[in-house]
Amino acid sequence: MTFGEWDARVNCTAAYLADLGVSKGDRVSVYSKNRPEYLDLFWAANKLGFVLHNLNWRLTVPELAQIVSDAEPVVFLYGDEWTDQTSRLRPSLDSVRHFVAFDEQDSKDRCFEERDAYPSTPIPSSSMDPDDLWGIYYTGGTTGLPKGAALTCGNIVWGSLSTIVSWGLADAHTAPLQLPLFHVGGPNIFMAPLVLVGGTTILCEEFDVDETFDLLERGDITHYVAVPTMYQMLQSHPRWDEADFSKLDLVISGGAPCPLPVMEKFWDRGVEFRMGYGLTEATGNNFWLPKGLWRENPSSVGVPLAFVDAKVVDECGSDVGDGAVGELLIRGPHVMKGYWGQLEASAKVLRDGWLHTGDLAVRDASGLFTIKGRSKEMFISGGENVYPAEVEAVMLAHDQVAEVAVAGIPHPQWGEVGAAWVVVEPGAPFSESDFRDFLAQRLARYKLPREITVIEALPRTAIGKADKKRLLESRSEGQANHRA
Repeated sequence: MTFGEWDARVNCTAAYLADLGVSKGDRVSVYSKNRPEYLDLFWAANKLGFVLHNLNWRLTVPELAQIVSDAEPVVFLYGDEWTDQTSRLRPSLDSVRHFVAFDEQDSKDRCFEERDAYPSTPIPSSSMDPDDLWGIYYTGGTTGLPKGAALTCGNIVWGSLSTIVSWGLADAHTAPLQLPLFHVGGPNIFMAPLVLVGGTTILCEEFDVDETFDLLERGDITHYVAVPTMYQMLQSHPRWDEADFSKLDLVISGGAPCPLPVMEKFWDRGVEFRMGYGLTEATGNNFWLPKGLWRENPSSVGVPLAFVDAKVVDECGSDVGDGAVGELLIRGPHVMKGYWGQLEASAKVLRDGWLHTGDLAVRDASGLFTIKGRSKEMFISGGENVYPAEVEAVMLAHDQVAEVAVAGIPHPQWGEVGAAWVVVEPGAPFSESDFRDFLAQRLARYKLPREITVIEALPRTAIGKADKKRLLESRSEGQANHRA
């Protein structure tokens, strides 16, 4: 599809929604997996001026009901895979004037195909300003109900420009879009920047291992972004050894710290693989590790992108200096306007022009930043700080371990100690005592997990992060059942 053809589809979409009574500032909810119509809506929001309200289809109906009710959308669009859930949501959605199905339905809802009858010529401009909202994207929700980051037109454009300038994107580049469009990384890591430079996006409904290898085999992609879980799935697949990575200019990991063994397997194949760092509140992208530095600094996310400032501070907001751990603060025109409908939460993270990320980081003398983990995930054992991401990286270096998650749990003597959940490689003769010996040779005693539980699979958040909240809840429920 050419940009001209795509623009015509977007114009039809904007005209159709305008006819449904959607105007500037109105919210339009989308409850769907990735599909071309979703991307049409993304750009139609910028033309008509409505706010794209992105729904995480992995949430439960009660969770979605509260999120949608807070946003008060006037139109609710949904895919056929979510018909039953949409029916259950209807009673709580008083603000919705029109329910629109992407696919043909037996119900009385309108069908999105109606938009094809509308003119493909540009609609009258709604005169969008940089501070006008473009979309609402929800945080991971691992510490409570997700908060909606309200991203403006300026946020998304500046975030794209930062990526283009620092990552060197050009019209010859192509990237698949496999992350869900409800997640900030879906549209903003490669799709929106590639549109600005005239590059190509290959839209995928979701991540599929065989489809990814097919794209590599055809030489269709030059740039690729995924979360560590996706890379681990690729590397454990039979097609990994025969895959041709020669056409790839850049492979980058985000969403969670990437284990060193995963990176090394790419490096051994000649792939320029590096870690990135982004968060919903800052349009999904913030750093860049320059070429030539990634092997020497594998745990670093690099330097701030163009138009982005970053610093590391203590609890009083003072710079901690090189080599010291503190909270990472981000500043720039890509930082969100605030959380939708949550003034108190917005004021807590947006202070004095800086976004307080809640992530712990360290900056070295050369200006490179390394993420140590979430401040809420860090725990103190016997007066010593323990960073789960560091412990997880060591555990993943064991050749019988496929996935891990580490979290702090209460302890009567030490205050907190580590608990670890381990997924073992299929068929591996795993020995917990041998594993503990392996860790003891590589970690200080206070960092060693007191509990190790082998499980079949880790529960995941929407983009593949280990859901530690659910792991801790399951542990508590198990203890309660045992006591009963």
